[in-house]
Parts: sequence; structure tokens; C-alpha cells
Amino acid sequence: MGVSLIFKIAAVGILVSVLGQVLKHSGREDQAFLASLAGLLLVLFWILPYINELFETIQTMFSL
Repeated sequence: MGVSLIFKIAAVGILVSVLGQVLKHSGREDQAFLASLAGLLLVLFWILPYINELFETIQTMFSL
């Protein structure tokens, strides 16, 4: 996992929080929720290969 992935996740977090605050103050709470959900799903799709690699490594460590 590189540093660029951490910066991408941080950038998405900052953008989603700013967008969420703007939408909440304009009275669109449902769209703010959907924006935060979309940001969460985007980050999960980015880290899903690393989680899969972690589970495969754990499986190979414990299989004799």
C-alpha cells in the first residue's frame, strides 16, 4: 500500500465532508447522506484488493 492511496483517501474524505456541510446547510440532508455514502463506497472499492491480500496472507500463514 503506497502513500498515494492514503492521500487519495484523505482527499475523498475532505471533499465529502465539505460537500456534506454545503448540502446540509442548504437543506438537502438526503443528498448529503448519499454523497457520504458514495465516498465511503469509493474508498472501500479502493482498499478491497488490500483486504483480499491480507486475508490470503493470513490463510497461507495458518495452513500447513
